[in-house]
Amino acid sequence: MLNAVPVDAPDLDLRLLDDLVAQVETVFRGKRETVRLSVAALLARGHLLFEDVPGVGKTTLARALTAALGLDFRRIQFTSDLLPSDVLGVSVYNPRTHEFETRPGPIFTNMVLADEINRAPPRTQSGLLEAMQEGRVTIDERSFDLPRPFLVMATQNPLEQHGTYPLPESQLDRFMMRLSIGYPDADEERTVLLQSSGVHDPIDRIRPVLNPQSVVQMQDRVDSVHADPSIIDYLMAMVQATRTEPRFRAGASTRGAIALLRAARGYALVDGREFLVPDDVRRLAGPVLAHRLLPAGASAATGEAYGEAVMLLDEIIARIPVPV
Repeated sequence: MLNAVPVDAPDLDLRLLDDLVAQVETVFRGKRETVRLSVAALLARGHLLFEDVPGVGKTTLARALTAALGLDFRRIQFTSDLLPSDVLGVSVYNPRTHEFETRPGPIFTNMVLADEINRAPPRTQSGLLEAMQEGRVTIDERSFDLPRPFLVMATQNPLEQHGTYPLPESQLDRFMMRLSIGYPDADEERTVLLQSSGVHDPIDRIRPVLNPQSVVQMQDRVDSVHADPSIIDYLMAMVQATRTEPRFRAGASTRGAIALLRAARGYALVDGREFLVPDDVRRLAGPVLAHRLLPAGASAATGEAYGEAVMLLDEIIARIPVPV
């Protein structure tokens, strides 16, 4: 294992990302590709939406990733009575100073776990839009920058619809990737059961591999990952095909195309490369684009619409020639 990188490291070794994934896997077992995709989204300055049944490790992944990165972490339980000020913060009058003081909310951290985000009303959901897009929040007409790096990892349960508010397209479009963890295989689940029998939290055993400053350096490095023009054309062919496909009511947006390119570059770094290959774009197309697509005749933000979008997107990708 490599040691945690110093704060002022001028040139970060990409092997640190392998070490990062390995550290997370010590407690989040059997889902290496999910960890790799999560790290790729973080490096690309994106946000993650996990749609899965309860109890498969979404919170564990968020805590493990935060610990291995040396970042601050906050968990917000979204409920029907949650207000935007409960997330962003509020201005409070101080009678001693006769001035209003800003009390920052839990969003002022590096990684936010927005648990069951679809249980909050649209007004509260929309409070996250500026934070996710601009990296800042506005409280009583004053803007405040959020810490860097900043990542929102949101969850929602696809089986429980009572008392929920489906995420609108504008909110879904702010998430770089939509992922599902699924159940582990029997051997990995047995190991998890044995780990959970102790009195100590397994997260405490995770050694920080990076720190906030080195994470930002890695994020800046994503911009320098080389993308051959033929791969850009390949990506654009996918995006354009979603817009001309008659079975889609809405195709991928320009923000979606930008997100796909950045996510593919982040994935290349996780793979130890500073150049893109066609497989990077193919692998990331589903997680990045599918939740932004709306099949004709389907309601937005439903599991059926997403599943149909994934199948149609796979058909489209299979028709597009892969650059050599």
